[in-house]
Amino acid sequence: MQLTLWTYEGPPHIGAMRIATSMDDVHLVLHAPQGDTYADLLFTMIERRKKRPPVTYTTFQSRDLGGDTAQLVKDTIQEAYDRFQPKTLLVGESCTAELIQDQPGSLAKGMGITVPVVPLELPAYSRKENWGASETLYHLTRKLLSPMATATGSAQSPTPEGRRPRANLLGPSALGFRCRDDVIEITRLLQSVGVDINVVAPEGATPDDFVRIPDADFNVCLYPEVAATTCKWLERTFKQPFTKTVPIGVGATRDFLQEISSIAGVDVAHALAPSESQLPWYSRSIDSTYLTGKRVFIFGDATHAVAAARIAQDELGFTIAGLGTYSREFARDIRAAAERYGVTPLITDEYLEVEAAIAEVQPELVLGTQMERHIAKRLGIACAVISTPIHVEDCPARYAPQMGYEGANVIFDTWVHPLMMGLEEHLLAMFRDDFEFNDTAVASHLGPAERPAETPAAADADAPLRWAEDAERELSKIPFFVRGKARRNTESFAAERGIHTVTIDTLYDAKAHFGR
Repeated sequence: MQLTLWTYEGPPHIGAMRIATSMDDVHLVLHAPQGDTYADLLFTMIERRKKRPPVTYTTFQSRDLGGDTAQLVKDTIQEAYDRFQPKTLLVGESCTAELIQDQPGSLAKGMGITVPVVPLELPAYSRKENWGASETLYHLTRKLLSPMATATGSAQSPTPEGRRPRANLLGPSALGFRCRDDVIEITRLLQSVGVDINVVAPEGATPDDFVRIPDADFNVCLYPEVAATTCKWLERTFKQPFTKTVPIGVGATRDFLQEISSIAGVDVAHALAPSESQLPWYSRSIDSTYLTGKRVFIFGDATHAVAAARIAQDELGFTIAGLGTYSREFARDIRAAAERYGVTPLITDEYLEVEAAIAEVQPELVLGTQMERHIAKRLGIACAVISTPIHVEDCPARYAPQMGYEGANVIFDTWVHPLMMGLEEHLLAMFRDDFEFNDTAVASHLGPAERPAETPAAADADAPLRWAEDAERELSKIPFFVRGKARRNTESFAAERGIHTVTIDTLYDAKAHFGR
């Protein structure tokens, strides 16, 4: 463990909280000291959830360490069960409580709780948040579905004739990146090709919904960092195949649909032409030539980083200048992608290493997390957020998916706009000394114009006009391409009123006068 200003992932018990918060009728009892209850703020302040996480803490203090903290755990579990009446109880411990070795999961199993109890082993000093979410979902699924599986595994029944294929969407969770909207978009996409949604989990699911997971014909692994382990277990146990393609970007969405076709036997030909997506059209347009070859540095969770690299190079014509992830469990995927794009992979959870790498390659665009946004701002580089960890501004109230064809539109807007705004600023700076933009300009792009022989202020030779120093400073704050007009209007205003010295008040009075 170490002290740091930023961290890409929290300890694994935060991952457990994400799963519990995503679901209904589930409660998490966390053996934790008083200070570890801060985690509630992640969901209410960043993601703006309307209810606090379903988590009860033992909140032991230093004075409790000399007594029976195990009894404190059991009392807290019983109180939480009696108060909230969950259908499933998760029991774990925070990184600090792990040192006490009270083993709250084992204590809970021996208490005679009448609902399923899922003990969580979350080694905080060797694992992190996404792993904790993955393990929690996996153990929860095993606990609820194991009674339905035979010792040799359950054979997947063929789809009854006349029934549309069914799929489970697995992986969307609290504090994920645009999970709410991704589920809507992929549900719409699958229904358009004749596939119904059976269960979405863990987001919005209940323990009763988990029992229905085996009723589906296959699983869609939307977020491998959270759902891959569970999907593999379901494949082994219930013979349910699962998708390997994450549909982020136009090309990946087409590949995803073709994979659905091979798994479910549905016709997807009509959905392979994304008429509603603007990204392919723009990439073929003359306007996109400004973006061709722009160097981009990508860093985030492995799923979004790999997807972003494919979109950047294959669909927008960017050049990959750097690629990395903080997800060590998926380092192999990043290394394979980095080799494909001819860059050195960056596998680290130290943001200072990421900053050094960005500063070294000096890209035109950074695609990353909220940490890379701050890094890019300090370095003066355009940036777009593509992955967790995120801040409140990355949890929009509007519909803004990342997956499917509409997700490609959102990505197109999010990535291209910073670069185009950068072009605008570049052009303004480049032409600031042009005759049409400097302070003394009177000509127009519509045609040449004669400069007046003298301004109203200069016409009165007996009363020459002067600018006060503070008024000149205020005038300099006005954008250069309208500053000349502001000066002339102010001097005209002053001359008409017999004012010989332009002050800040005169400047604002003139602005109000001509702004009417």
